[in-house]
Amino acid sequence: MKKSLLTSGLIAALVSSLCCITPVLALVAGASGIASTFSWLDPARPFFVSITVIVLGFAWYQKLKARKAEDIECACEDDEKPSFWQTKKFLSIITVFAALMLTFPLYAHIFYPKADKQLVIVEKSDIQTVNFEIKGMTCQGCATHVEHEVNKLDGILRVAASYELGNAVVEFDNTKTGIQEIQQAINSTGYSVTNKTEK
Repeated sequence: MKKSLLTSGLIAALVSSLCCITPVLALVAGASGIASTFSWLDPARPFFVSITVIVLGFAWYQKLKARKAEDIECACEDDEKPSFWQTKKFLSIITVFAALMLTFPLYAHIFYPKADKQLVIVEKSDIQTVNFEIKGMTCQGCATHVEHEVNKLDGILRVAASYELGNAVVEFDNTKTGIQEIQQAINSTGYSVTNKTEK
């Protein structure tokens, strides 16, 4: 029963952060189009977090609860050393791993490389700023993924994506790139541009 509890807790922890883990895995694999594959799970995230906390809490309760007198009298099998899978050490490892998975959305953005932008002199009349409304971003990792893809284009001066606002504001040199190319870069992440307005 303890093994199934731990397995359930681990699966719930992984599923709760799958929407944020996928973009990082997509970046590593070079398949950025699958980034938003699990974004539909985000509304259920509180449910999976609750399941993880309850299951691991119950596992710790089972491990730490005081034993009754009749359990101690009939503890013949306790003379043997328990396997590693039944120890507090293993439960601690599982708990730490689950905590890392549950908090992944908070630190996912650190896995993206910083864009090396060179200082370029641009005519003021060539600078254009466009606000792209984006559907599907659910955490800072998603926003960072969009910024990373847009920054690959020539002529990008500044890009600031926000999952809270569901947008990306892009400032660029319109002689080197255009709105259509930027939109394609955003859509290539798996998230989709729903609207765009010039500023």
